[in-house]
Amino acid sequence: MKKVNRREFLEISSLSALSLPFIQAPMYDLDPEKKLRFALVGLGRYAGYLARGIEVSAHCKLTSIVTGTPSKAIEWGKKYNLPETSIYNYQTFDRLAENKEVDVIYIVLPNGMHKEYAIRAAKAGKHVIVEKPMATTAADCLDIIHACEKTKVQLAVGYRLHYEPYNMEMMRLGQQKIYGKVKLVEAQLGYNMTNMDPADWHFNKKLSGGGSLQNLGVYCVQASRYILGEEPTTVTAYFGPNSTPNVFKEVEESVHWNMEFPGGAIAHCVCSAGYPLDRLFASAEKNTFELNPAISYGPFRGWTRDGEFKFPQTNMQQVQLDEMAKVLLAGQSFPLHISGWEGYKDLKVMDAIYKSASTGSKVKLV
Repeated sequence: MKKVNRREFLEISSLSALSLPFIQAPMYDLDPEKKLRFALVGLGRYAGYLARGIEVSAHCKLTSIVTGTPSKAIEWGKKYNLPETSIYNYQTFDRLAENKEVDVIYIVLPNGMHKEYAIRAAKAGKHVIVEKPMATTAADCLDIIHACEKTKVQLAVGYRLHYEPYNMEMMRLGQQKIYGKVKLVEAQLGYNMTNMDPADWHFNKKLSGGGSLQNLGVYCVQASRYILGEEPTTVTAYFGPNSTPNVFKEVEESVHWNMEFPGGAIAHCVCSAGYPLDRLFASAEKNTFELNPAISYGPFRGWTRDGEFKFPQTNMQQVQLDEMAKVLLAGQSFPLHISGWEGYKDLKVMDAIYKSASTGSKVKLV
């Protein structure tokens, strides 16, 4: 595995800060008849959202699926009129390399499977999109990045909120210092998963990589970073109480953590699989701004002390996929704010959160 030295990481971080997602996207002269052709890998709940986004998209088409469930292969094949030659299982996955009707492979598998299938997708010569979190450790993210670099394919992470108007407004207000420097960020996301089947993959550490931090906390890390436009310098964390030991046998139920940023801001974050949360809050020198609901699937609401935000509620998957498709159809590279390097930076922070919570010590990030 190739390592990233401090100079390279700082260069990546500074470039990312310049690639603000709320800046007007480039205009591309695209053939309206040409579609970016997708293979979805893993047909769980979120793959259904993506498929419905593709159905109503302007620039995307679902041309292939990969599933280990024969009944889903039949159901999806009929629904999306897919030939048998474009329906794969995990044993035949690598045959995607021969499929000229697939441009990009979107990995929607359990977190612990992301690395293997992202690298196999890269070796198949297809562009790669990986759902959040990109992998379960920063080291695994680097392995994916370098595999895509080696095979010269594009790599992105499914950061739908970078295209969502309410979250884009939080980015604009924070990064452009509309109300002065942000001094405090609060990011909270939680669902009550205590009544779920303990055999669900979210509770299996090998498949999930961890509990609420992997599933939900990645959004809080992301939001803190994109509101401030900075990378945290230190992390202090602790695990919350386990209210349902028969469910959370291998993974954590809740995590609380603080991040310090170079500009002086502090982020207080909570993620939980034991109770509902969905809020972003920022306090700047001259005002506060907030979303609640903020991160899940909406409908979102937001306001400052001066009044409410008024933005359209969007089909987040459709917008995300169309914007990503425009880039690839134009022969361009994915912008840094959705790239594999962005996924790596999230996992670098998450690794530090686990380390701090496990040791009880403050962890410095370089």
